[in-house]
Amino acid sequence: MEQANWNTGMKKNIRRLALWTILWTASMALASFGPKLIWDYDTTWTVLAVVLNAILGIGMIWVNIKHINCLDELQKKIQLDAMALALGVGVIGGLNYSLWDVTNLMEGDAEISFLVIMISLTYMTALLVGQKRYK
Repeated sequence: MEQANWNTGMKKNIRRLALWTILWTASMALASFGPKLIWDYDTTWTVLAVVLNAILGIGMIWVNIKHINCLDELQKKIQLDAMALALGVGVIGGLNYSLWDVTNLMEGDAEISFLVIMISLTYMTALLVGQKRYK
């Protein structure tokens, strides 16, 4: 009975986290593309979209913390290991990527989207490896 309640609570947390992630991602798209495609660079609408994105981002962080707090110790360890690796790759990789840009060792400018993709792929891969390692 207790396991069933835990599973129900976990599914609820995962659905809540998914919803907040979708809302935040949609607000990022709105803030990124809205000025050009919807409201012709009107500053008021752009500020509102960026503030909405920040508010939804804070909400997503809060829901993610609640989700992690509901995990068992092994799942928390897997999450912590994945987050530590993603943070390290993000900081070291991001600063190195920036150095390539500012020292003109690369053509064009460093784009934050590449750093976000690198961090995300690192995190997802580390989660998968952690899940496989501890099964």
